[in-house]
Amino acid sequence: MNKMYLKMTAIMMASVFLFSSCASIVSKSTYPLSINSSPSNAKVSITDKKGKEIYLGNTPATVKLKAGAGFFSKAEYQVKFSSPGYDDKIVPITFKLDGWYFGNLLLGGVLGMLIIDPATGAMWKIETEFLNETLSKSTASIAPEMKIMNINEIPENWKNHLVRVN
Repeated sequence: MNKMYLKMTAIMMASVFLFSSCASIVSKSTYPLSINSSPSNAKVSITDKKGKEIYLGNTPATVKLKAGAGFFSKAEYQVKFSSPGYDDKIVPITFKLDGWYFGNLLLGGVLGMLIIDPATGAMWKIETEFLNETLSKSTASIAPEMKIMNINEIPENWKNHLVRVN
């Protein structure tokens, strides 16, 4: 019975050291991003680092974003705000290495560190969970308007600046 107990203990310890994946257990592989803007109801487009649009909607919105973009590759996104009469604004969303990923070193999770966490994206953590952007009024120049007026419609103080064209 003593040998059986030792074998079971050894198997359990080996399982803990080989199969634990700290970030996958403690952290997550998708994160919610809350998006708001001033003015509200601005159009929002989110593209991934390959340029593929993954979301299109209006503010306010909450979108779930994947942390990983492939094996050992973190996700990157561009959030584009647009509203009539305002300049477009693009805000990058980036991910950083999750501290729980290094828990694999402490618990000896070789598979967690080299396979599970990198494959699930759980080794990455979103840097910001809230976007609240203020859009700037558009400064695009408006083309000057040419208006033809009758000489009798022109104010008296303008008449001394007129130039005769034949």
